[in-house]
Amino acid sequence: MASDSSLSAVDLVRKCADSNDAQAWQELVRRFHPVIAAAVLRTARRWCEPPQQLLDDLIQDTYLKLCNDHCRLLRSFQPEHSNSIYGFLRVMAANVVHDHFKAQRAGKRGAGQKTESMSERAKSDPGTAATAAGSSDAIERQIRLRQIDEVLARVAAGPEQKRNRMIFFLYYRQGLTASEIATLPALDLTTKGVESILARLTCMIRSHMLP
Repeated sequence: MASDSSLSAVDLVRKCADSNDAQAWQELVRRFHPVIAAAVLRTARRWCEPPQQLLDDLIQDTYLKLCNDHCRLLRSFQPEHSNSIYGFLRVMAANVVHDHFKAQRAGKRGAGQKTESMSERAKSDPGTAATAAGSSDAIERQIRLRQIDEVLARVAAGPEQKRNRMIFFLYYRQGLTASEIATLPALDLTTKGVESILARLTCMIRSHMLP
């Protein structure tokens, strides 16, 4: 069997989309992080001269979007040629950045305007229902993950919220180990640091989800 490093870009994406293979995800991040980071930087500079912390947050948002809904975007990706994934990731990263600045601008224009929460978007997204349709276990897992994400949004507030949510879902949904997560360039954490965040988040989630 070919190692993950020797897989084509398309095969690597398919493997990550269809499984929780930690090594495959680590290879995906290693291979495509420069593409995502460059797209985020280039797009953000159209809006302002972004500080590094903002760039890190936007990069993490892009990875979160890749992981959302059992990797729905990766599973729906249809390559036109062997290098299509690079353009796909550039567009996706650019959209994350544009969405951030548009939301920021809208917030400044009209505070108090009702916004759609993540849970509401998930309920209205037919792709979520289709993914879970064949299995009661899948439905329960979707509900549980949605509940956990809502708890994380409440209890993991602050400037590090996005980073902590990304760590939690890479660990519990994608199966990466703490040491593998610590190698991600955008996080700038040690293995102990990742383990500490996971322990704290797990404790908070359990306390908020007890009946």
